Amino acid sequence: MRADAQRNRDRLLSTALDAFTRDADATLESIAKGAGVGIGTLYRHFPTREALIEAVYRAELTKVCDAASELVASLPPDQAMRAWMDRFYDYGATKRGMADALKAVVASGVNPYAQSRALLTSALSTLLEAMGVDVDPVDVLASLSGVAFAAGEKREQASRLLDLLVDGLRYRVSPS
Repeated sequence: MRADAQRNRDRLLSTALDAFTRDADATLESIAKGAGVGIGTLYRHFPTREALIEAVYRAELTKVCDAASELVASLPPDQAMRAWMDRFYDYGATKRGMADALKAVVASGVNPYAQSRALLTSALSTLLEAMGVDVDPVDVLASLSGVAFAAGEKREQASRLLDLLVDGLRYRVSPS
């Protein structure tokens, strides 16, 4: 993809994320205008509304999953895990904000979540391995999902619960 086309795509995804988080019925015309492109440019990248919503969701999923390796490379393992958990919580908040828009995608016969679990558990495996913890990443993912569900939009409570989860993982560090 040409650099200018990639910039347009990135601006469309960013604008659409904001728009769909605020209003599941945001118009494609308002998204194109907000991104500073014409409606034809939007349709060249995303032929349907559902394709745009799915791309926004997948872009957010990719960001949170790719962050695992970046954090492990730049922080001590337990801090990398905790920082990633914050990103996961933010990803969950984005998903909640886009819930109605994502329901429309599912209703159209597309499953935007098809690869989510595998990608998230892979990211968690990277973090757990760096910590030296022998815990099933699926269990950690379930715990993170529980924190996100229990805390909802209460960021301070989520932070405390995530601290507890990391403390528990530190306790599980395998002896060398």
